[in-house]
Amino acid sequence: MTRILGIDPGSRVTGFGIIEARQQKAVFITCGCIRTHTAEMPERLHEIYTGLQTLIGEYQPTVLAIEQVFVSRNVSSALKLGQARGVAIVAAVVQGLAVFEYAPTQIKQAVVGQGHAQKEQVQQMVKILLCLSAIPQADAADALAVAICHLHTYQHQQQIAKSSITR
Repeated sequence: MTRILGIDPGSRVTGFGIIEARQQKAVFITCGCIRTHTAEMPERLHEIYTGLQTLIGEYQPTVLAIEQVFVSRNVSSALKLGQARGVAIVAAVVQGLAVFEYAPTQIKQAVVGQGHAQKEQVQQMVKILLCLSAIPQADAADALAVAICHLHTYQHQQQIAKSSITR
């Protein structure tokens, strides 16, 4: 059984989504956001780290899938995003999770079928693919999209491996 923790990193709001692979289908487990409450960056990073440690302990994912940093004109924002990503990756590695990173266009392609899809399209497809009654909040929906991307990528790699063995 593969349980995937998807992360949409942010220094103020970090979205998370957990799905499980059951019989080649994505099954929703939980999602939400870790919201930091302090002004100082070191304390925010600590809140993200402890929040993820708690999630990992409670839900026992086997894999962390995280969005790669995109190029930003605002250097300060990009650096803060990179720090939040780093903390998330460390939280996963400390707990023994494998870590996989995906570009935003790759995530959109896996979920919507188009790498330059709008945020609303991604959110709607997350709702449909996971049979949710409502669209999750934006950061949580993005995190679920990262998890779905990993599941699709993993399943595709498994199919390729099986077909090369049977040849």
